[in-house]
Amino acid sequence: MDHHDNHRRNRNTALLLIGSGLFLLIGSRIGFFTIAALACVWFGVQKIRAGEHKMGYALLGSGAVILLHDYFSIVFAAALILLGYFYMRSKRICRDGTYVQKQNLLESVRYNKEPWVLRNMSIWYLFGEINMDLSLALMEDKEVTLILQGIIGDVDIIVPEDMGVFVDASVLFGQIDAAKERESGALNKIVWQSANYETSGQKVKLIISYIVGDIDIKVL
Repeated sequence: MDHHDNHRRNRNTALLLIGSGLFLLIGSRIGFFTIAALACVWFGVQKIRAGEHKMGYALLGSGAVILLHDYFSIVFAAALILLGYFYMRSKRICRDGTYVQKQNLLESVRYNKEPWVLRNMSIWYLFGEINMDLSLALMEDKEVTLILQGIIGDVDIIVPEDMGVFVDASVLFGQIDAAKERESGALNKIVWQSANYETSGQKVKLIISYIVGDIDIKVL
């Protein structure tokens, strides 16, 4: 019992010291609205983890709007840094082949109604949605890479079961569903490939990165 009490006291002391240091470091910049915004973000993550996606994303969005209002320069600088990182990453991946590149503030991609040509492609934007049905795709090569990146994105991709697929997906806040793999909440990343990826005559590599995102990849 004494050992347990000592351990708890030591932990509480450490937390108190950490909290005091953080308060002294950033306390002058934190006000009521900042605390409210951080609370919205935290509760939003918890709601997403619990499966209440609409409420979760609404809370995340509310928190983001408040933080953007109070710390616009910091948020804008972080967005520019992240977009620069995404851009350099896509350039590094794309340098060995010919890629169609799209960069926009807002983007809505819908390839799910009629046949379309699937080629190496890099798309990045601030806000947008992507809806692709790869069963309707006419592949330009036997192996194609899709790079999808941005700040806030809603991605829905259908992959036919006879097509080999490799997924490298990450979101800072949000949810990733890739076949039977699922991550939700904060700091999520999934690396997965189908069992037939190495042997399939048609392969697609999906590289996806968002700060806030809802990524759904179905293999049908």
